[in-house]
Amino acid sequence: MDNMNGSGMAAGAMAMMGAFFVFFLFVFFAIYAYCAVCLQTLANKTHTTNGWLAWIPIGNLFLMADIAKKPVWWALLCLVPLVQIVAVAVLFMDIAEKRKKESWLGLLMLIPGVNLVVLGYLAFSK
Repeated sequence: MDNMNGSGMAAGAMAMMGAFFVFFLFVFFAIYAYCAVCLQTLANKTHTTNGWLAWIPIGNLFLMADIAKKPVWWALLCLVPLVQIVAVAVLFMDIAEKRKKESWLGLLMLIPGVNLVVLGYLAFSK
């Protein structure tokens, strides 16, 4: 029976951690790209200018406020811990209304996983 020494186990653990890191990095960028495409599509469908801001971190908050027809300071509210929960819900409730959908869909944006489905629905439905 072949036993691995301590350095071999450490190398294996580092390789496994590296593989997990690459996997989760890929998943993160895939979700980020999906959200950016959805937000840019929402901007196009609501005839909002500067849809390219969807691809820029923090800039996408200003685009969301613009789509919802809220003042710029609403984007800044999304940066304040705990306040951001209410601000994001209100912004997406208004975005849903601009797309002629039920406003309560904005509340679903607070549920992880469900928010990706709702964002796609708001962006790609008729």
